[in-house]
Amino acid sequence: FVPFLRVYENVCVFILSLVNLYFNVEKKMPEKYIREESMIRGPKFVVRLRSHTVYENSAIKLFCTVEGYPTPQVKCYACFCRCATDDTAMYTAVASNTHGQASSQASIIVKSKTFSPELFCCFSDAVLPEIKYTKINITFTETFDVTFGKEGDKATLTCRMTINPNLANLQPEAMWYRDEHLLKESRWVKMESGGGVAKLTLTQLAKDDEGLYTLRMVTKGGDAVHRACVFVDDGPPPVPQAPGAPMDIKIHDANRDYVIVSWKPPNTTTEGPIIGYFVDRCEVGTETWMQCNDSPVKICKYAVQGLFEGHSYYFRVRAVNSRGIGRPSRMSEPIAALDPTEFERIHATKLGGRHDVVTYYDDLEDEGKAPGPPSKVCASETDRTYVVLSWVPPVYHSKAPMWYYIEKLQVGAGSWQRVNTKVPIRSPRYAVFDLLEGKDYQFRVVSANMYGISEPSEPTDTFYVHSGVPSAPGQVIATRETDTSVLIQWVPPKDPNNLIGYYIDFCVKGSKNWTSANHKPHKQTRFVVHGLTTGETYVFRVQAINELGLSDESQESAPLSVRAALKLPSSPYDLSLLYCDGESMVLSWKQPLRSGGADVTDYYIDKCNVAKKTWKEVNVPPIKERLHKVAGGLTAGSVYQFRVYGANMIGLGDASTPSTPFKCEAWTTPEPGPAYDVTFTEVRDDSVVVEWKAPVYSGASAITGYFVEKSKKGSDNWSKVNESSVNHCYLKVSICGLETGESYVFRVRAENANGIGLASTLSDPVCIKTLPGKTEIKCGVDEESGDIYLSFESCQMAEKSKFVWKKSYQEITDFSKGIAVKTSGSHSTLLFKNPDKEDLGTYSVSVTHTDGASASYKISAEELEKMLALSHDIRNPIIPLKTELAYKILERGRMRFWLQAEGISSAVTYKFFANNKDHDAATGIIEMVMDHFTVESEGTFTVQIQDGRGKAQSSLVLMGNAFKAALAEAEYQRREYIRVKEGPHFMEFLSIQVGDNASVTLVCKVANLKKDSVFQWYKDDVEVISEVPADLNSGVCKFPLTNFSKRDVGLYKATITDDRGQDVSQIDVSGSSASELSIQCTAEGIMLQCHMKYYTEEMKIHWKQKDSKIAASERMRIGGNPAMATLEIVEPTDKDKGMYTIEIVDPEKTHSRTLDLSGQHRGKVVGGLPDVVTIMEKKTLSLTCTVCGDPKPLVSWSKNDHEVEPSDQYVIAMDSGKFASLTIKGVSLEDSGKYTMTVQNKYGGESVDIIVSVYKHGDRVPDIKPTPSPKRIIIAFASRAPQQHKNN
Repeated sequence: FVPFLRVYENVCVFILSLVNLYFNVEKKMPEKYIREESMIRGPKFVVRLRSHTVYENSAIKLFCTVEGYPTPQVKCYACFCRCATDDTAMYTAVASNTHGQASSQASIIVKSKTFSPELFCCFSDAVLPEIKYTKINITFTETFDVTFGKEGDKATLTCRMTINPNLANLQPEAMWYRDEHLLKESRWVKMESGGGVAKLTLTQLAKDDEGLYTLRMVTKGGDAVHRACVFVDDGPPPVPQAPGAPMDIKIHDANRDYVIVSWKPPNTTTEGPIIGYFVDRCEVGTETWMQCNDSPVKICKYAVQGLFEGHSYYFRVRAVNSRGIGRPSRMSEPIAALDPTEFERIHATKLGGRHDVVTYYDDLEDEGKAPGPPSKVCASETDRTYVVLSWVPPVYHSKAPMWYYIEKLQVGAGSWQRVNTKVPIRSPRYAVFDLLEGKDYQFRVVSANMYGISEPSEPTDTFYVHSGVPSAPGQVIATRETDTSVLIQWVPPKDPNNLIGYYIDFCVKGSKNWTSANHKPHKQTRFVVHGLTTGETYVFRVQAINELGLSDESQESAPLSVRAALKLPSSPYDLSLLYCDGESMVLSWKQPLRSGGADVTDYYIDKCNVAKKTWKEVNVPPIKERLHKVAGGLTAGSVYQFRVYGANMIGLGDASTPSTPFKCEAWTTPEPGPAYDVTFTEVRDDSVVVEWKAPVYSGASAITGYFVEKSKKGSDNWSKVNESSVNHCYLKVSICGLETGESYVFRVRAENANGIGLASTLSDPVCIKTLPGKTEIKCGVDEESGDIYLSFESCQMAEKSKFVWKKSYQEITDFSKGIAVKTSGSHSTLLFKNPDKEDLGTYSVSVTHTDGASASYKISAEELEKMLALSHDIRNPIIPLKTELAYKILERGRMRFWLQAEGISSAVTYKFFANNKDHDAATGIIEMVMDHFTVESEGTFTVQIQDGRGKAQSSLVLMGNAFKAALAEAEYQRREYIRVKEGPHFMEFLSIQVGDNASVTLVCKVANLKKDSVFQWYKDDVEVISEVPADLNSGVCKFPLTNFSKRDVGLYKATITDDRGQDVSQIDVSGSSASELSIQCTAEGIMLQCHMKYYTEEMKIHWKQKDSKIAASERMRIGGNPAMATLEIVEPTDKDKGMYTIEIVDPEKTHSRTLDLSGQHRGKVVGGLPDVVTIMEKKTLSLTCTVCGDPKPLVSWSKNDHEVEPSDQYVIAMDSGKFASLTIKGVSLEDSGKYTMTVQNKYGGESVDIIVSVYKHGDRVPDIKPTPSPKRIIIAFASRAPQQHKNN
């Protein structure tokens, strides 16, 4: 029982699975059909039309069933209630959707109920109507242009087209032509056609392929044609400057043992003249080429002999000049060496059945008989050095082979000479070469076989061998064709001499670099030179050519600048009525799409009363604007049509299409009339600017605004662009309502208090796609003049292109307020000489006669303020100085005055003024050296610098104590120079060295010694003996003071003496024992230091702040060594400001040193710097703030605690001593980090941190919250001592 339950359970589970599967299938079935339906593409007739034969007056209905996705549209549906015999015809239903077309046909035959022969004839005619071919329209959507290539390259010419209707059984035939010669498939030419594409591939270009290529798409109802030229340049030669390859290899007079090969010579514009040609042959089936002639043949024709009868050969030709042998030509088509008279000697004899017996006449002739003489010998072709003879063979039927001998007679020479003594001729045609130019000749022919020689034929008439090359072509005239091509025409040569064609050369005016325009001889006397540079000026020349070579060059044409040829303008279009008052009408229209290369300056209007159908002129004087009021000659209530002509300097163009009929009645509607002249500019992938002009008729109240509407091209669905009206005549339409790559049309409606008025005429369609190579307006400040500018570089230019600058999309015409426009080539600049707030706004520029090159830029108040500040700095520049004017005392006591400036040029000029005495300085460091600095030199020293417009000045006051100190030092240096140069002297003067154990040693060093030099020590002018003898070899002399105490105090002196003189050094050990207080920064704070000259056990040291004794602590660390006493202040605060004193106490006297840490005039940052800056990469970052301090503080910048060095990218500036800035040009991600600005003078300063974050274009702006960081105060450094102490 248990197994049964298990089986039952499994069966139930299986049934439930089937039920679920059924419901899932039912659920998915609609999706299945939807998916199947969406897979159906092109239309398909499920039930096709059926043919019918009915009697007249019968009702008939044709129907069919079509499927497809999207749902197809069916045309030519027919339904007849009462048929007549005239309805007999073939009917077609055409179904189409976006994926194709399908058609079905059916015939309807309508019979008459009453039969008669006449009706039968009519019926017969009706059943068999005249055949009318289906009209198939072919429109080329993509075509090939003029093509340039080199020998050996591959080139493909492609045309794409739409075929309507596209019927599978009526596809057009593609036919390709080169210079009107139909092309066929070959190893050099491959053709493809089908699917709306026709393609021709030239597998390996040769100069034979050069020419005019034409594609004809042929249908039974007509054809569509496109043509363009292909030019093939010479490939790289095997040897530099070797000639190019010959071309157009042809075979003539093929016989059993020889052929004549002819070719066309290459152009030699840049190569040397051709000496001759080598002809090569290759037997079919092999790859071995053999040279046929041992020496170059000088004409373009050669008889190749020694061929094997029945063999086939290829031929090619190579040109030779003084540099070497050039590239070979393309090989010829294969040719067989056969006897062309073989079939004439065949005889056929009929037998009883269907068979013939074929024999040669030779088999019927008796043996042992010599042939007869040839007849009708003539010269079929002659040239400078050769002649081609032909004759009629004698009647000959012998089995023995027959051949011919040619004999020539030079008139006046007296005897006949046999031409072909070594090679017998078997064909009745032969070319005789190597004739003497300018001589008279006669020829005759002798036939022969193994049995004998015939009598000579009758000699030819005497003929003259003339010179062969053509004369030079005549006048060459160049005229405009397009913006990259020129039409050349010339007079043919007076002596053509079997002219083959012409070669055309061109070069830029003023140069002699001639270039070949064609590499295959051109047969006509007009030629279009392609591939020229627009705007460049060229000259042209022509050479004629035949098989003997090239003629002399023609005279050069007049220079011609490459521009498109001027033509008549096309017709204006879209005439619209803007207003009518019952007596006059105001019309507007759009300018012609094609101006013909010249401005359309005049318009003429015709009118036609629709009732009378007669056209009359409206204006005799031309109209200059595209808005005109037609007044007079109009009748109220009548209906009129108008048409407009455009005219340029060439003449009057075609008339526009007649306008829609306009009724002449007064407009009384309260709403405004239509706006007009709707145009577009600044087309981008995501936006377009629409412009228009205000209506002529404003209605019953003033116009308050405008609405712009858009629609996709070809659609009738219009939508508003702006929900609220705009009060100006332009609107920027953004991507919100546009699709990139789609084409749109726009119209505008004006609004007043009474409502929205009539819609304007539609704009031209515009494709929302950025113009390739587009550029935007750049705004900046001229580095030379300081003028603020807007500049634009157009990506397109035409000969008549002009830049139109507008403000708020109104053309700028008033240039009296310091605005100027400078244009050069494709670049235009709008300059602002003295801009102010009135110049704020949106500026735009457009370039006429282009595909819409345009751009705009908005100048904001903040940007203008920055540019004005920069402009002021440029117009009033100050040369920044790294150091002010200072002095240095040189040897001999000379004074060097100098300063250091930043970024001066070699053209800098400067002047020094010293007590009203100026000194012109040479180039180099800005300095002045005074050889004699005396008492009379006291005063103010000034230097003035000028570098271009930049100026700077710096002064140095040397008066009073400062002057006395400088003078004393100068006199000292003067004495030192004399002392050092002339006798023994101290290289290092006496100094005190304090050891680690508080021992004191006096040390000095002497130089320029002799053997008899004597060194001595003195204390208080009494000679003393040192424990350490003087080392005169090294010059180092020491006097140790062991256990230094009060008894060692005194004036110590050292002398060095010989016969040249004496030098003295002394040191006072009786005065102060310490130097002035100094300050140093530590890792935890600041440290006050006092360097000790010496230290004794009796001395005591005390530190005080504001007369209060300082006790040692964690914040006030008192320390030092025998050479220095220190006080370290950890993490100083404002409480630590004040006067600090160190007191050094010995048994007899107290010495003190004082340092002021008040910081009352230290450097400070007043404001202007942010805590955090976020900026997009490639922008310019400017950190600017105001600083103060007395004296003027120094400013330094660091990044991540590393000093920022000035460079082209990092610009550090200090303007007027109070505006500090760091400018980073073109910031990158690496510029992110912590920037610190430090402001400091001798009294101290402070530092501020700024966090800079750089993000990529397109990324979200980082949200960085500023972390407050207090200013770090730097306390220093003004020291004051109550007494002056000088060490000697």
